[in-house]
Amino acid sequence: MEFQRFDADYLDRLAAGEREVEEHFNDYFGQLILIKLRARQYSRATIDDIRQETFLRVLQAIRKKTVREPERIGAFVNAVCNNVVLEFGRSGAKLILMEDDAPDVPDERADSEQELVTRERQAEVRAVLAEMSPKNRDLLRAIFLDERPGEEVCRKFCVDQNYLRVLLFRARAQFRKIAGKRSRVSGHF
Repeated sequence: MEFQRFDADYLDRLAAGEREVEEHFNDYFGQLILIKLRARQYSRATIDDIRQETFLRVLQAIRKKTVREPERIGAFVNAVCNNVVLEFGRSGAKLILMEDDAPDVPDERADSEQELVTRERQAEVRAVLAEMSPKNRDLLRAIFLDERPGEEVCRKFCVDQNYLRVLLFRARAQFRKIAGKRSRVSGHF
């Protein structure tokens, strides 16, 4: 999956219903949501329900112009998805986990080339994280990989919510700097 940057123009085109942009949005975030929910071992039907509800809420917010930071749409989609999962769990609605002996349902869009690209991207991210300072590496892992709640991360790093934003900004800047150097050396990232 190719990393995508989002801007106000992209969201305006999405809100206007441009078919190409809608397809890209659904493919891009659909894959990310699928990966996230499959890791939690939800059934395919549950994943589809959560994904549809997430997209509905995100598109409504985009059309109402309540998304203030277009470049952070990925975090917004993730937060909405988390809220939908919590609501599904509270309501007891169809949160069916896959049985231990149930066969893994293949993703219709999955192919070996995509899996290879995904594995390469994961290896590149691990390599960048390995070059980072331990504090920044631990912070990014806690927030993005382990998906720890902000309050828990604040306690772990002994900071308040406002300073956590500063630390996160610095950690992301270091990640981008190292990733940029690596991409110039290797020709991609």
